[in-house]
Amino acid sequence: MNNPLQSINAECYQTRLRHRHPHHSLTNKNTQRITSPHNPHHQPPHSSTPPQEMPQSQNSIDLELNRLNSPFSDSSSSDPDLPLTMDPPPAPKPRWLDPRPSSIFTRITTSLQPFTQYLKHILRPRLTLRYVVCSVIGVYVLYCFVTWQPFFSSRLPAYSGPHDVGAVDLEIPLEKPKRLSETLLKSTKKPAFEVESVLFTVYYPAVKGARSKGALHPWVPKPLSLTAEGYARAAGVNNFIIRPIFTFALWVLVGSIKIPAKVDVPLLGSDGEKFPVMVFSHGSVSSRTDYTHYLGELASRGHVIAALEHRDGSCPGSMVQIKNKKDRPVFLLKESDLISEPPMNDTLLKKEQLAFRTEEIMQAIRVLKDVNDGKGKDIFASSSRGEGSTLDGWKDRLDFKHLTINGHSYGATGALQALKTANTTAANPAIGGIALDPGKSSGQLNTNIPVPLLVVHSNSWSKTHSIFFGRPHFDTVLNLVRGVRDKVGSAWFLTSIGTAHPSVTDAPLLQPLLLNFATGATADVKKALGEYVKVTMDFLEFTKTSKENGVLDEAVTHEKYGEWVSKEREKSFPKEYAKYWEVHVCPLDQDK
Repeated sequence: MNNPLQSINAECYQTRLRHRHPHHSLTNKNTQRITSPHNPHHQPPHSSTPPQEMPQSQNSIDLELNRLNSPFSDSSSSDPDLPLTMDPPPAPKPRWLDPRPSSIFTRITTSLQPFTQYLKHILRPRLTLRYVVCSVIGVYVLYCFVTWQPFFSSRLPAYSGPHDVGAVDLEIPLEKPKRLSETLLKSTKKPAFEVESVLFTVYYPAVKGARSKGALHPWVPKPLSLTAEGYARAAGVNNFIIRPIFTFALWVLVGSIKIPAKVDVPLLGSDGEKFPVMVFSHGSVSSRTDYTHYLGELASRGHVIAALEHRDGSCPGSMVQIKNKKDRPVFLLKESDLISEPPMNDTLLKKEQLAFRTEEIMQAIRVLKDVNDGKGKDIFASSSRGEGSTLDGWKDRLDFKHLTINGHSYGATGALQALKTANTTAANPAIGGIALDPGKSSGQLNTNIPVPLLVVHSNSWSKTHSIFFGRPHFDTVLNLVRGVRDKVGSAWFLTSIGTAHPSVTDAPLLQPLLLNFATGATADVKKALGEYVKVTMDFLEFTKTSKENGVLDEAVTHEKYGEWVSKEREKSFPKEYAKYWEVHVCPLDQDK
């Protein structure tokens, strides 16, 4: 069917051609071409008359008509004088045909479409390595968020003993600061070794089911930046760029770790029940919170533990807080940070630090004795840490007849130093001592110890050959323990198989794979720490009953690390102990 508009256009064009060529007429054949410009299959009727040659003017008309009939011709642009070929102006649209305004929900949904499309794109299952890794990380972060787990560390486990465990932070000022040396801090020109207060956390057996009066203690005391700066100092990179990085790393790794002991809850038991007391000294670049599980396990078995935080310049960072005084930070110290006469060196620094530690141990014993004497309210009032509201009920609840002093690494060296006056003065009624990995670079080891002693080496501490003041460290410790045994009759030196220097700390519990990889420890983390707890309890029981239990009831198995004394002893040593222990020194009756 012909388009009427096209037919009208063709007629108009013919009229114009007539005006241009008045002496020529159009044949029917040409008219048929014009009336059917858009039908490629239309053929003119056949004629028996042979075609005649047209004049030149007629040929030009045909050429123009052919251009009009061409499917590639553009009628809208071939001649500007053809108004009928132009699109008509758009008619006004009725207002009722306009779409209704979209709702807020629709607009929000529309705006989120790019995000949802992107989300669909990244969530569609494509088993590429990047997709799998990102999915695992996402699921892990979600799991940590839902279960309140730290992102990159394990939570500290609950204590396994029969009792709940309470915790109280105490910082008690001395009546008068006690200056132990003339050494000054280079930065402030103030005394470097002057004891103003003593800070420690008390772990103790608590009433079953008691509710914590405050938030659980953080594993890294706040502010995190204080400890982070101490670590930066220890690494020798203390500057304004590295400190925030260390602080952020601490926050990510352990910022959410909480110590599971309940804060400021009542002491367990009736008025007549007493609990043995232990004072614990931490190692270098450590603090009072680095051994919480080991000490909490002892508390859950019926002991009161005072975990000291030393201000001798061996703790990464500690804040001295005394009521009505400005807080004062104490950081890790090096010889170059001090002014002394003669000039400070490593030997002199260790000597002054050990004297400072010994004084803090004595001050902690003094505070606990005041609590036991019924001065709990006064201690609570004088403490700057705001805890200890239940100490008033601790009168006559602490058993100072069975006080022991314990320490790890530098703290073990400090414990040995403090044991020099053990059970010889009213200020130091200790009846036994425990030294875990006594230091290899923390000064001379005190050999004058008048009470029973337990020394435990980690496997790495015994295995690694170290020269200590001109002789192997292992031989030095061996002779020290033998000397105590010969003097008082009871002393032990053991090696814990498969463990490393940090095995008694909380660190392997928080990062078991990392610590085992870094230290070479092979023992199961929890089992190894459990063995430390067990042998400590056996020693504490010995101080009360004089009865040897467990591995403490065994004769010597190895006089040298890794070498059995005989094939017969190897066969007779119980397998339950052989898996975890080597016995180097024991009491004389067992040795025979």
